[in-house]
Formats: sequence, C-alpha cells, structure tokens
Amino acid sequence: MNATASIVSKVWSFCTTLRDDGVSYGDYLEQLTYLIFLKMADEYSQPPHNRKVGIPVDYNWPSLKTKRGAELEVHYVSVLRELGNKPGMLGQIFTKAQNKIQDPAKLYRLIAMVDETQWVTLGADVKGDIYEGLLEKNAEDTKSGAGQYFTPRALIRAMVDCMRPEPRKTIADPACGTGGFFLAAYDFLVAAHPTMDKTQRAFLKHETFHGNEIVAGTRRLALMNMFLHNIGEIDGESMVSPNDALVADSGKRYDYVLANPPFGKKSSMSFTNEEGEQEKDDLTYNRQDFWATTSNKQLNFVQHIRTMLKATGRAAVVVPDNVLFEGGAGETVRKKLLETTDLHTILRLPTGIFYANGVKANVLFFDNREASKEPWTKEVWYYDYRTNIHHTLKKKPLRFEDLQDFVACYNPLNRHKRQETWHEQNSPEGRWRKYSYEQLIARDKTSLDIFWLKDKSLADLDNLPEPDELALEIIENLEAGLNSFREIAAALR
Repeated sequence: MNATASIVSKVWSFCTTLRDDGVSYGDYLEQLTYLIFLKMADEYSQPPHNRKVGIPVDYNWPSLKTKRGAELEVHYVSVLRELGNKPGMLGQIFTKAQNKIQDPAKLYRLIAMVDETQWVTLGADVKGDIYEGLLEKNAEDTKSGAGQYFTPRALIRAMVDCMRPEPRKTIADPACGTGGFFLAAYDFLVAAHPTMDKTQRAFLKHETFHGNEIVAGTRRLALMNMFLHNIGEIDGESMVSPNDALVADSGKRYDYVLANPPFGKKSSMSFTNEEGEQEKDDLTYNRQDFWATTSNKQLNFVQHIRTMLKATGRAAVVVPDNVLFEGGAGETVRKKLLETTDLHTILRLPTGIFYANGVKANVLFFDNREASKEPWTKEVWYYDYRTNIHHTLKKKPLRFEDLQDFVACYNPLNRHKRQETWHEQNSPEGRWRKYSYEQLIARDKTSLDIFWLKDKSLADLDNLPEPDELALEIIENLEAGLNSFREIAAALR
C-alpha cells in the first residue's frame, strides 16, 4: 500500500471508530479540520518555511501533543476558544469551534494519527481527495442536513466546463457551501492553462475566489477545503465572508459567478411580538438594485447575482423550478433578466441527483450586458436532461459523463455556432432546442418552464424503470408537490 492510500485508509478507519461512539461524519470532519490546520501551521512555522502563523505558543500543535486524559480535553477546549478570537482565516476556521470527541483517549489517538503525516509536503490533490471524500460522506448523512450545502460534483464540473474561466479573472459564489465551485474552477484553470506565469498563479491562489457562507460550520469546511487544495494562505485573510450576501450590495463586481443558492423555505426572521411571544415574519430585502421586492430567497439570489457581475460578467446558477414559472415577482425578474442580460441557456435537471429529496432544478446561464433599449436575449437554448432520465444517489448517481452531451451541445468554445438536435418536422427526440425571445415573452407570465419530449416510461410498458426507481420517482414527485404546497401555505399566512 502506498503512502497516500495508507493515509486515506487511516483517516477513514478512525472515522468508523468514532462513528461507533456516536460521532457523526460532520463532527469528525470538524475535529479533523481543526487538528490538520494546527499541524500544518506548526509545519509552516519550522524550517525551511519559518513563517509567523499567528498561533500563540501556549495553543500550538506541540502544546496538544504533550497532554493526555482530562488535561488534554480541557486544554483542547481552551485552544478552540482562544483561536476562534483570532483575525483572518485562522479565526474563521475556529469560529464557534467545539470539542465533539468526549473520550480523551480517542482524541489523543486522533492527534497522534494527524501527527504522523507531513501535510505541507503532501500533494494538494491527495489532501483534497481525502477531504472531498469526507465532505461527500457527510452530505450523505441525511439526518445532519449537510447535503443542502453539497452540490453534485459532476454537475459542478459540467458547469465549469461550459464557463471555461480564464486566468486573472475573479470568481464569486454568494452561497458557497463547502466550496465545490471554487475547487472545480481552480482545477480547470490549472489543467487548461499549465503555462501560467508567476503573477497569474499568485492571482489564482490569493485573489481569484470570493464567497459568502452564513453557517459557521459550513464556512469552516469551505475554507479548509480551499486551503487543502492550495487556495489561500494559512496566515492570510478569509476568502469566505460570514455576511448574508442578500442584505446589501457590497459594491464589488466579478467576472464569473458560479452558484447553487439554498433551496427550500422562503427567507424569514424571528421576532418577539407585544405579548412576548416568538413569531416569524417573511424577510424581504429592500434594495435599490433589485427589480422586485420579494421574500422568495431564490428570486433574490438571481437578482443579487446579476448585480454582482461586471458589465461583461457571466453567470451559471442552479435554481428550482419555481423561478421559471412563479407569477408576481417571478414574472418581473424573468422579464428583466431577458431584457438586461443574455439569458442564453437553460439546463433542465432530473430529480434524484441532490441530497434533498424531491428537488426539481435547472441551471441558468446568462451573460451581463450594458444598458440597452432592446432586449439582450435573442434566443434561449434548452437542454432537457429530465424527461425519461432516472438517477438515484446510491444505485445510479449522476456522473460527469452523463452531462457530456450537454457540454458538447453548449459548445463552450463558440456558443454562437450551435445546432439544434430537435427538429419540428420529426418526432421530438432531441434534447437540445431553442426558443426565440418573442416566443418566450408571449407565454403566460413569461414562463420559462418548457418541455417538449414525451415521457416514455408510462406510455411504453417495455421501457418502465426498475420498481425501486419508479417508487423513488413517485416519492420525489410527492415531496416536490408537498414542498410547493408548504411554500403556498407560508405565503398565505
């Protein structure tokens, strides 16, 4: 067994040991984050690096190695609390940090395991693979709810391949979760531009990526994930802000926005009424740059992302179906998006690819444009990867290969030379079709919720999916319907 495989094996086997003690993947991942960060800081503080990493001697890695039993447990809690008050990435990694390993003997063994490896000299791909594997396992743990912060990596890679980011350009994600879009963009840039000069590489490491993540635990995982992939510095500033991106326009503009903003409930806030009882109220963002004031979080993110873009900026954003058909503010946002940006592509996604059940989603690709009297969108190209497609998380997960036909149709190298695979005079077999601006604006509420393929599964008994797939699809459809009813009920309260 080579050294890399040995490290991976140790990391996973210890996770299994802790699981038997009731420690979840998420809790294990957090403790591992703290310890690997401290170990790497210690390595950077020694020759040949000799860097000042901002960690006081009383709370550094050697201070943990000298203690055992109850003394170790007390000291570890002190380390987490002290480092959480530090500035920059260090403070963000340890914000609200808690010890979730109650057995000091197990904590001591985990410290010993981390200590055995020289993490700084380990390849970024190795460290990254270990951490990404843990993140995916954590996302699969449905009870923790961590799946909502984890976008399928196959989908992210396809979106990045379509966008083809370039060196010395900025990339933002206003709800970055565990940083999946940043890592895929980083990998693409390194692979597509192997001859980047020193200045370009420095920009990639320190200035390319900008994110927001309001959940402290998730933000911590994103920062560590990026750091292990060679993005950012151990003693540098955090690239992920804890601020709610929707509250205000920061004034910063970016070349690319890649995002999968949170789905689900409308934005809401708790308050105490005159009787002293807790109530919830829909949260709306009164922003001058928004086309519509709404409590619908997804519509707010679409508006915010458009604001974030430079005049020539480009975006790829995952949105639920309601963004394509909802009336009121939804109609306003769609019309403005068609007018002020070139909304050129919509990828319709199947159910069964996200960790949240019943999610029906799409990817919108749009390019920002300068103000104009004429609408910028001339035609929207649709790729229907939902009709007659069946995926499940365990038995038939989404793979990058599944989306390669879409990427080919998208034609990233020259999207202005596209060919429809659907032809009106033939049976509607093709998944790739365009609609003109005039066709879309004439639809009721400017609905962009369009399908043209026939669902074969129920019309042709020979093509029925496996019983377990069919059952899962029925459950997902029911859950999607329930989610819609909940949103309607919440809006009527």
